[in-house]
Amino acid sequence: QVRLVESGGGLVQAGGSLRLSCAASGRTFNRYAVGWFRQRPGKEREFVSGISWSDGLKKDADSVKGRFTISINNAKSTVYLQMNSLTPEDKAVYYCAGRGTSLIATNDVAYDTWGQGTQVTVSS
Repeated sequence: QVRLVESGGGLVQAGGSLRLSCAASGRTFNRYAVGWFRQRPGKEREFVSGISWSDGLKKDADSVKGRFTISINNAKSTVYLQMNSLTPEDKAVYYCAGRGTSLIATNDVAYDTWGQGTQVTVSS
């Protein structure tokens, strides 16, 4: 059974950076996609960024393009989300999610495994 564990959230000032980690375990990931989602206060959960484990193909939401970068460390079975130029609008609980196909999906219902979430707070 796949397990995803996020870490790296915290409090940062506007303009600052954080790197979130999603440690994966429980299977081989040659045909697997991981997405980062976030839920801002009072809003629906939304897609942030995704990556295909097998070929490294990436997809980003328009709101984070040029600021957030998703990557994989295969040796550590970990997916990272590097977040730069953070603004108060990025404050949210961030979740990583996985699905057993190499195709990235932007709809959260397409993912069957979720981490517990990590809080990101950006002060102005």
